[in-house]
Amino acid sequence: MSRIPQFASPVDTAAHGEYRINRAPGDERPLYRFTGRITADGSSGFPAEPGRYHLYAGWFCPWAQRVTIQRELNGLQEVISVSYVDGVRDGRGWAFRETHGPDPVNGFTLLREAYEATEPGFDGHISVPTLWDRKTGRIVSNDFAGIGVDLATEFGGWSNGANLYPEELRPEIEELDAWLGTAVNRGVSAAAGDGPAAVEARAALLAAFTELDARLEKRRYLLGDRLTEADVRLWVTLARYDVSVNATRAVSPGLEEFPHLWAYARDLHRLPAFAATTDFATFTAPGATLPDWDAPQDREALAGVAG
Repeated sequence: MSRIPQFASPVDTAAHGEYRINRAPGDERPLYRFTGRITADGSSGFPAEPGRYHLYAGWFCPWAQRVTIQRELNGLQEVISVSYVDGVRDGRGWAFRETHGPDPVNGFTLLREAYEATEPGFDGHISVPTLWDRKTGRIVSNDFAGIGVDLATEFGGWSNGANLYPEELRPEIEELDAWLGTAVNRGVSAAAGDGPAAVEARAALLAAFTELDARLEKRRYLLGDRLTEADVRLWVTLARYDVSVNATRAVSPGLEEFPHLWAYARDLHRLPAFAATTDFATFTAPGATLPDWDAPQDREALAGVAG
């Protein structure tokens, strides 16, 4: 007998309040409290196995999309399952509703239930992506960076052989992340605000875009002719830029102002792994105009160019 799908009730901030992150006084644990790792040899306690892990994601979330892109790029669609939470929340946190379907693994109506099952009385941040272990019935990790790297490196026995986090390039990937993670991925929201902090964030963001534009004039990807985790990390922010924080062009005239960066973003979007994991409607601000992601970009001419 098939199970009847269970869904959360509609968002109701009057009844449940706005979502906020609760942290106990003196609690120094990190925001992303679960940081387990998948390992090919099982030394972490979570061995790479097909069908064992499930990814709770959100179409709207750039951090979750980094992981779903890796899943696609590595051909792990049949190895790691995925489902999506609804894009709006109240004080209960993310929930499963008819918009994106039920939780197919546990039948939870609220993602909070996965956290409570792992740590009763959980009082931290309920976030996506969240990686769930069917065998132990608990969360492995809600650390997006660690999950993405593990999908890229630990499932070689079932992947298509893609290697987006090669050992010889890891220092450069992480060096880029130290810069772009601060100036772009995390700085983009602050850049759209007001006050001195926003002015500083905006200057750092646009300086990074300018430098990236120059870098990508003669390189197809950030590290040359090879697609890597660095490109995945940057792209999710570029995809959202002109239809979310810069929807009113309060930060800049748009990515078109940086022709090589904009062409690079379109080049990545044409790859199935990027297109298949992107639903622009889930993060486009009301009234925003979606740029032409299908415009010609001719980045193939840079194939074979190491930069």
